[in-house]
Amino acid sequence: MIPVSLEFFPPKTPEGVAKLAAARQELYALDPEFCSVTYGAGGSTQDGTMQTVEAIRGEGRVGVPHFSCVGATREGVAARLDAFRAAGIDRLVALRGDLPSGFGGMGEFRYASELIGFIREHSGSHFQLIVAAYPEMHPQARSPQADLLAFAMKVNAGADVAVTQMIFNADAYFRFRDEVAKLGLSVPIVPGVMPITNSSGLMRFADNCGCEIPRWVRLRLQSYGDDVKSIRAFGEEVVGAMCERLVAGGAPGLHFYTMNQAGPTVALASRLVR
Repeated sequence: MIPVSLEFFPPKTPEGVAKLAAARQELYALDPEFCSVTYGAGGSTQDGTMQTVEAIRGEGRVGVPHFSCVGATREGVAARLDAFRAAGIDRLVALRGDLPSGFGGMGEFRYASELIGFIREHSGSHFQLIVAAYPEMHPQARSPQADLLAFAMKVNAGADVAVTQMIFNADAYFRFRDEVAKLGLSVPIVPGVMPITNSSGLMRFADNCGCEIPRWVRLRLQSYGDDVKSIRAFGEEVVGAMCERLVAGGAPGLHFYTMNQAGPTVALASRLVR
């Protein structure tokens, strides 16, 4: 089976912690290469992120924290890197991140490439650095070419692996991968996969992050209304077919945005071993 990795977000309640722990046990059947844990705007979930990472590591799996630099100082980032290293962590998802509402400024790092360069300066090759890629363009980028060059800057600064934002269009992934290769960059680019478990929430989230859901998929999802069973069955069919095409086209792995649920991701992955 193609290598897979999983993404979780830190739960906010004891019930959420218990549910995620149960979901992880189901998902470990996929033998994930690593499990990443998101980091709220401005580091707002820092404690929850590390608690979840430590729980994953305690279960014998590779836990990888997201680490964003927005609003941060070089001194503060250096201290966090030292803490990660002391805890035995050797992989990070390095991101610029989002400013929390009402936050004053960007801090000493404007871009993820600057964070990556600082990590290499401070910690050498200790950390494997995973970065974000946007096959359909980052929503704040000036143009596709500018976005591609921004990605190249992250790779040249020392990124090891890239994971894309969620996609529903394999062609966008293949084109981005080929454009990166034309720049002479050989970094592995892993497509990010979001199972479809609802309609309105998914479309709202996609619109906010600049991810395109094909019109025919949107219309079909809207036609199901509140029929959750039909939405999930259709989603499994559409996203599963995309995963099969990505694998056939040479994707080096699949990164699943699990939304802290096991069933939808397991169902998609099972299609790849039939």
